[in-house]
Amino acid sequence: MELRVVVEEPWTVGADALVVPILGEPAFEGALAELDRRSGGELSNLAAFGELSGKRYATALAAPGELPVKRVVAVGAGPAAEVDRETVRCLAAAGLRRLAGRRVDRLAVWCGPLVGALGGDAATVAELVTRGIVEGGYDPKRLYRDDVESAPPRLAELVLVVPDGDAAALAAAAERGRIVGEGANLARDLANRSAAELPPEGLAEEARSIAARYGLAVDVIDEGRAAELGMNLFLAVGRGSDNPPRLIVLRSGAPEARDAQGRLLALLGKGVCFDSGGISIKPADRMEEMKMDKAGAATVIAAAATLARLAPGLPFLVLAPAVENMPGPHSTRPGDVVRALNGKWVDITNTDAEGRLILGDALTYAERLGATHLVDVATLTGAVGRMLGHLVTGGFGTPQAWYDAVAAAARRAGERLWQIPLVDDYRADMDSWYGDFTNAGAPEGGLVKSGLFLKEFVTVPWVHLDIGGTAYFRKATPYAPRGATGVTHATLVELALEGAPARADRSA
Repeated sequence: MELRVVVEEPWTVGADALVVPILGEPAFEGALAELDRRSGGELSNLAAFGELSGKRYATALAAPGELPVKRVVAVGAGPAAEVDRETVRCLAAAGLRRLAGRRVDRLAVWCGPLVGALGGDAATVAELVTRGIVEGGYDPKRLYRDDVESAPPRLAELVLVVPDGDAAALAAAAERGRIVGEGANLARDLANRSAAELPPEGLAEEARSIAARYGLAVDVIDEGRAAELGMNLFLAVGRGSDNPPRLIVLRSGAPEARDAQGRLLALLGKGVCFDSGGISIKPADRMEEMKMDKAGAATVIAAAATLARLAPGLPFLVLAPAVENMPGPHSTRPGDVVRALNGKWVDITNTDAEGRLILGDALTYAERLGATHLVDVATLTGAVGRMLGHLVTGGFGTPQAWYDAVAAAARRAGERLWQIPLVDDYRADMDSWYGDFTNAGAPEGGLVKSGLFLKEFVTVPWVHLDIGGTAYFRKATPYAPRGATGVTHATLVELALEGAPARADRSA
């Protein structure tokens, strides 16, 4: 897709379709009035009919009249005062998805109203609109089929129409948005692909391919090396499957290198390629969704590719413990007591609380590799979805300053994050008769206890992002299809890029 930024009025730009943001209830004045006049009053007529409104992500197709386009796509943004970065990204995606099944090669997006809503920050709008278009064009059906009639159009050209500014600088911002959007779509591909295609070794092969393409160092630890190292929690989860576990490690930069903030940031992602629950087996209902339990690993592997494109040589680590959690003759049993890599003994009382086990050893190993700051991403609990729904990711962290840094990156990325407290008083509920603690305590406060479990394996600044509710959508939205969302990919990229020497200052 070719990207172009033009500093022109929206009614002068030729395209197959023009996306027009509608902020609040449409007021036909200024540029919107001129667009309406040139459309022959089509926009105001649709508004009077009730077809066009400012309701967030509501869309309407309008005839162009004298405008040099085939159709106008009006997309509601909600009240102007409530427009934020997430709204800008999702509005662009919704505009493209409204054209699903249509023949559109060249799409123009009028950015003027969005620039005004973000306080004149045209660069951020250019980035987010482009990212939204790239992510909005994603359709998981294309993983297995070449021709999908209902899919969003594949664009040959995207034209961003801005009121003023440096077109070259804005084009560079748009290109950044394209790269971040493509990374999110890579994460979605990896998460959406079936467990038969991507067992642990298959996911490791994908990581090797990415490392070769972008000049990253890669190390894949097999079950033999893991046993020698003492990664017994990691092995306890994977031993029930015929597909052996793999701990995937990607590194950018030399082992002793640090970023411009003095950090060696490690991004960790839960990679349960299929989660049956093991001996503590899950119900059959929706078990097909458990191929998505590798979404955390998919996210961090994709983030490595994105960072290598945006900031080659930036020091960072990515760790993705990949396993299948299956019942079998060698499966870990409830009641088994296992010694973790950090020497602590874990009484495994529920084999379906497996993500925290593989992450425990991975967190310890990341610190052994020199990581100074940690962020892990995992579909860890169903409780987070029951608490926050499918649009807000839950976060834990210590110390508070490090959590605040991750939250600021999420705001810049246009992603929703809500902090959950680490209440140490609940730790007593995880006491074990035999080991140091259990992997699953009483259900009350289970979400907090999942964070407390992981906290046992860190000694440096650490944040845990639970995407159990946000990793995939069970039904389509105006801006995204069913399936994996790529959530937190952009947050991780924003966070890591703070350590890039030439990073442009972008306020939260």
